[in-house]
Amino acid sequence: MQFTNPVIPGFHPDPSICRVGDDYYLVTSSFEYFPGVPIFHSKDLVHWRQIGHCLTTEEQLPLANAWSSGGIYAPTLRYHKGWFYMVTTNVSGVGNFYVKTMNPEGPWSKPIQVAQDGIDPSLLFDDDGRVYFQSARNGGIYQCEIDIESGSMLTGSRLIWTGSGGAHPEAPHLYKINDQYYLMIAEGGTEYGHMETVARSNDPFGPYESCPHNPILSNRSMDSKIHATGHADLVQTQDGSWWAVCLGVRPVSYPYRHHLGREVFLANVSWSADGWPIVGNDGHIHPLMEAPELPEVRWPEKPVRDDFNRSRLGMDWTFLRNLKQGCWSLEERPGYLVLHGNQTSLNDIGSPAFVGRRLCHFSSNIRAAMEFEPLIDGEEAGLTVYMNEKYHYDLAVRRERGRKMIVFRRTVGSMKVEEMRDCPEGEVVLQIKALLEKFEASFQTIESKVFEMGWGETHLLSTEVAGGFTGVFMAMYATSESEQVTPAYFDWFDYEPVN
Repeated sequence: MQFTNPVIPGFHPDPSICRVGDDYYLVTSSFEYFPGVPIFHSKDLVHWRQIGHCLTTEEQLPLANAWSSGGIYAPTLRYHKGWFYMVTTNVSGVGNFYVKTMNPEGPWSKPIQVAQDGIDPSLLFDDDGRVYFQSARNGGIYQCEIDIESGSMLTGSRLIWTGSGGAHPEAPHLYKINDQYYLMIAEGGTEYGHMETVARSNDPFGPYESCPHNPILSNRSMDSKIHATGHADLVQTQDGSWWAVCLGVRPVSYPYRHHLGREVFLANVSWSADGWPIVGNDGHIHPLMEAPELPEVRWPEKPVRDDFNRSRLGMDWTFLRNLKQGCWSLEERPGYLVLHGNQTSLNDIGSPAFVGRRLCHFSSNIRAAMEFEPLIDGEEAGLTVYMNEKYHYDLAVRRERGRKMIVFRRTVGSMKVEEMRDCPEGEVVLQIKALLEKFEASFQTIESKVFEMGWGETHLLSTEVAGGFTGVFMAMYATSESEQVTPAYFDWFDYEPVN
């Protein structure tokens, strides 16, 4: 049986995986978004469902100082003697730390800091009880031994490998396989030259012998829909076979530009006669590949509509940094998501009233029903197609010069283009149609009339244009240029993938 890559679409970079019995768990980076580090569960490695987040409190994840693409970098997930450990870096805060739990759905512990600096930390629990901590810094992979209870370093940091010669050696994972230590890393930077390499040693601190077949994974310079593969992690299934998860991107057009972000891909791992791993088909990942020989377990399809009738937001929803208290509510008006704007706008590095979800499909219909009757000029609420504070498209209701208006705004770097028209009183349905190469904006009145507002190119919200390490979000938001705030009431939100 074949499966289709990616197995987790949309902005879910830097995957790390572990197995507990017949269950698989996976985490990804989250950068400046809160809650942080989404965690997923699967029974067959192909079908995944989100079961929570690892970082759900401001104590675990302070993001006040997080710039765009700051915050949480690559996590690693490991399981040892009944405990799950998730180790990561808050580059805008405390540096390297880990949290732990016996239940992957949470809650997770308070953060435990590790003094070794760098990014992309990882853990190996050795057979003799020692715990080794790896991270990437200064062009190499460094390692120390730690006390897993306190995070204290038991040895100094030692450089153990500088890679095979590619730029930016990072994302280390150390495995003990057949009494040898395999150190797998990413090289080439998280871009189109990305690749995965490996080395091995009889001692966790080396010296390490580089694999003569490196890279063991790369889609660089290939005529493929998948590029920039790397930052991989290995897992052995209950039947003894080996698999890898990694990140990759799917550019839309040439020259290559991708806007969904880095996604999660799956591939088989084979072993050469001389004991080296090879990921995928001769080191390459394809859109269609052979699935693991595990019993297939599919999860229920997500509903298209969130009608905000539950007491808590669903797991898809995230905030931009730590949202200010009182900016949102599901209780103020039951059956509605209520947003109270503040003076932080989408153009600022801060915490606007923003509730968003990842764009996970090239083609989809996004709709939201909103009641908003702004009283003061400069009050605004609506939908945004958001990459970062310098690159976003907004479809919103706004009060301008004493009139209620609909605005479609394209913010692209230093350039800003707006289309405006009068907006009737009462509820409006805001609509964004995501297509492969453009986003189309329109709105619908209570009389069911549809008004087109314009469109914007997807490539202008791509990483190649906007920079950074994230992907596009579809979000509801509210903002105000004054301290007086009129609440925006969102009755429902639709996210409908289109095949």
